[in-house]
Amino acid sequence: MAKLYFYYSSMNAGKSTTLLQAAFNYRERGMRVALFTAAVDDRYGRGIIASRIGITAPATPFDAATDLLAIVTADHATAPLACVLVDEAQFLTHAQVLQLADVCDRLGIPVLAYGLRTDFRADLFEGSRWLLALADVLTEIKAVCACGAKATMNLRIDADGAPIRAGAQTEIGGNERYVAVCRRHFFAPK
Repeated sequence: MAKLYFYYSSMNAGKSTTLLQAAFNYRERGMRVALFTAAVDDRYGRGIIASRIGITAPATPFDAATDLLAIVTADHATAPLACVLVDEAQFLTHAQVLQLADVCDRLGIPVLAYGLRTDFRADLFEGSRWLLALADVLTEIKAVCACGAKATMNLRIDADGAPIRAGAQTEIGGNERYVAVCRRHFFAPK
């Protein structure tokens, strides 16, 4: 039985690197995979999965209107897919998480989704909420806070390093805007 996997963490834990390694492993064995990434994340170009260590791969970009089940079904009909891998899975909609569950249940293709659990306010993203509820397997990828404790939170900071506690849920950026921290440092005053 194919399963829906959700690999989650704070920023800078290696989610994209792990996804790209999984894709490489399938391909190395002669198996086809489908890669998806959120269209909103265009830091390295539209439809590119990129890790901080320099590994990249092209992927199909998705937004809220993308029917993932239809795309995977059509692709699978041309030649069998061994796996579907989704980067930036926090940006999935509820409907898209249900579509990915259907990819597993109806098409028999495992889905590996990688994303953030919470935003900079400690609120769940829509995609993460539904993946936490519906995934068959939940795996936390570990990151480390500057204090050495496990980093579970994403702290958005300003140019002076002060925490930002309000604003839009999504602001695409990297190390210059976000810091992975433990819960104690997330709630500590600057």
